[in-house]
Amino acid sequence: MQKRLIAAALLGTALLTACGTNNKNVAESPGIYKHSGNTINKQNDEDLYNPEKVNTQSEKEKEFGFVRQVKSPVPNKNVNFNQDNAMNREKVAKSISNILVTIPNVHDASVLVTDEEVLVAYRTDAKDKKDRFEVADQVKKTAMSVVPRWFHVYVTDDTSLRQDVKNIAYMDSNSQNKEETIKGLVKRMLSRSPQGRKVNDGENPNGEVINKHKNKAEDQDEYRERMDNGNL
Repeated sequence: MQKRLIAAALLGTALLTACGTNNKNVAESPGIYKHSGNTINKQNDEDLYNPEKVNTQSEKEKEFGFVRQVKSPVPNKNVNFNQDNAMNREKVAKSISNILVTIPNVHDASVLVTDEEVLVAYRTDAKDKKDRFEVADQVKKTAMSVVPRWFHVYVTDDTSLRQDVKNIAYMDSNSQNKEETIKGLVKRMLSRSPQGRKVNDGENPNGEVINKHKNKAEDQDEYRERMDNGNL
C-alpha cells in the first residue's frame, strides 16, 4: 500500500512539472509574445486567432484591433519613437478633415497639423453668432479627439484664412520664423472666429492651460491668454 502511495505521488509531481513547463513554454514562445520588446498584432499572427482562416476581406474590416507589447528585458533599450511611433501628420490631417465634412453645416475643411497645434479653416453656412459658436465647438472637439491630448486646436470659419493655413503647410519643424508665422495666424483665427466652449475648468477652448502654475513652455503656447492680455 505504501509503495502505491509513493508511486502515485511521484506520478502527480511529474504531471505538475510537465504542465508548468508547458505553460512556461507557451508564455515565452517566440511565436506568441517575444521578450525582445517586439509587438504582436492580431493580423500578423492570424494562425493564433483565426486558425480556420474563414474571414473574407470585408469581414476583416469589422474585426477589433489588438496589440500586445512586451517590455524589452534589455536595460535602457527604449522604443524609437522617431521611427516606430512618429505621427504621420498628413494622415492625421486627412483623418480630421474626413470627419469634419460629415458635420452638418460644414462643407469643406482645411486642416494643418504642426508640432503641437492643429489649425482648421472650414466653410459653414451658419450665420448667426450662436450657430457659428456651436459649429466651432463641434469642429474643435472633433480635431481634439484625433490628436494627442497635449495638442492645441484653433479653428476659423473665415474662409479668407484658408490660404494662410495652406501656406504654413509648406513649412516644417526646422523652418525659420515658423513660430512667428503660426502665432500670427492663430491671432487672426482667434480674433475673427468663435472657438467653442472651454475644454474643462483648467483649459480654455483651445486646450491651453489657464491655471497660475503653468511652466514657461506652456505659457509660450497659450496664444489666447496672451492675446487677451495684449501680449500677442
